[in-house]
Amino acid sequence: MENFDTDNQREILATARELFKENKYNQAEPLLNQLILKGSKNPEIFHMLGTIYYDKGKFNKAIKAFKRALEIEPTFTDASVGLSIILNDLGRYEEGRQVFEDAQKALKKSSKDQDPFLNEKFSIKHDELGDLYAQHSRFEEALEQYYRSLALSSRKPELTMKVIQTYFQMEEDHKAINELEKLVREYPGFVSARIQLGRAYFEKGEVASAVEQWENVLLKDPENQEASRLLRQSQGLIESHL
Repeated sequence: MENFDTDNQREILATARELFKENKYNQAEPLLNQLILKGSKNPEIFHMLGTIYYDKGKFNKAIKAFKRALEIEPTFTDASVGLSIILNDLGRYEEGRQVFEDAQKALKKSSKDQDPFLNEKFSIKHDELGDLYAQHSRFEEALEQYYRSLALSSRKPELTMKVIQTYFQMEEDHKAINELEKLVREYPGFVSARIQLGRAYFEKGEVASAVEQWENVLLKDPENQEASRLLRQSQGLIESHL
């Protein structure tokens, strides 16, 4: 009888998981609650329920579900991020940040060796939290999360561009340009950074420096339309001053 019940729970979980992935939350929710009534302590169940409650605007229930998932498995990053997002949405920013930091500390404690896969997973979550802060114009917090993401990730060019964009949004153009210059030195073939650096120089009135960046892009990518357009624009400005 016990084995039958266990097999039945596995089938219910598999069905609920598929419904959840297909965003069929109304069908998944009763199955997940059924598993909880049967005494299941799988953190994934509480994470899925938390997500469903969040989607329905039941924030208190969502918070309880995510917290229960983290009680069972403190290193469950998806639950920590879900809880952080709700707390941020409710304006409880410090609580949201603390939840995620606690999960990261728990992971470090549970693993003596640094696992690149886990580091990258945490990097992605820091990146997502950075985006969330940026959407709410909380740029200092966004920067903190992007830098934390950078420290754990191999996706340096992509993440550095987010740091740069945040500095521009904060109107700290000198910091943004410094980051761009360092990025171009380290990744000379990174076209997006060169185009952005050229734009920054152009806006500062350093037309020759801007032209140099865009010409460099065209040497590597002769079909790059944006660099070509910006070059034509700069040449028109130069000719108008002759």
